[in-house]
Amino acid sequence: MKKNCGSKSGLKASLTIFTLLSFDIMDVTPIISANDLLTLNSGSYVLIDASFGKANFEKKHLRGALHVDLNADLSDIKENAANGGRHPLPSPDAFCSLLSKLGIEPEDHVLVYDDKNGANAAARFWWMMRAIGHQKVQVLDGGLAAAEAAGFPLETGIGPVPKSTTYPAKNWNLPLSNIQEVERVSQNPNYLVIDVRENFRYRGESEPIDLVAGHIPGSVNVPYFSNLDEKGLYLPAEQLKTKYAELVGGKKAENIIVHCGSGVTACHTLLAFAQAGMDIPKLYVGSWSEWSRNEKTIAKEI
Repeated sequence: MKKNCGSKSGLKASLTIFTLLSFDIMDVTPIISANDLLTLNSGSYVLIDASFGKANFEKKHLRGALHVDLNADLSDIKENAANGGRHPLPSPDAFCSLLSKLGIEPEDHVLVYDDKNGANAAARFWWMMRAIGHQKVQVLDGGLAAAEAAGFPLETGIGPVPKSTTYPAKNWNLPLSNIQEVERVSQNPNYLVIDVRENFRYRGESEPIDLVAGHIPGSVNVPYFSNLDEKGLYLPAEQLKTKYAELVGGKKAENIIVHCGSGVTACHTLLAFAQAGMDIPKLYVGSWSEWSRNEKTIAKEI
């Protein structure tokens, strides 16, 4: 709720429609540490909990946080995952309606966390905010555990009730890919398709979520958790930049496509690109859950 513990104050920036692919936001970095969170005035930001499930949120969350649910709020789930995968994006209008219900306005400083080091849905929420042009949005490094360890106060229950606003409708202004493009370019040496799933899923050893194990032919495997150190925190920006600059080999962001199982953990790696100060590649939202259900070629070699 903005008035008491998660809202706007003097920390505002004028809204600029974000149509560039590069990260050039001067006010905030993509990631904020738990210690830096503690230095902020409680009324200067909106705090969003993107952990899985309302029940988990009610058991424990950071004081003042509002909850968003991956399935109900950040996806438009279809009956058949062959059409867009397991977590298709909602329409921009639907997402802006969610922001209105949360009491978020375009100039607000928004902080988002989850209980999976950003890999559950915090990075997905961040990407969606960035994609509609919201400038002041950050992911809490280390998520709930890091904030709790740093001494940020916790609470239980349903959380505050925000005062609704009207968030102006936008379009998705960050680059997206689709199954047709991926099939066309995945084995083209001028393109790079990155699969951020765990190694065993990529190699086709087993598939705990989708129907078929394996990977998209020509894709390279760089698991999302390789963005983190042994404490579950993002690697330093310069280290991320060295890692991904070497991987992409000079390819432009428009020729790089990132995917996972359903367009969620892929955002964790897109966040790493942004934190490194690099252009944000394309997100293939349908990811493996769509590809594997459409009779496409499946590779299993290492």
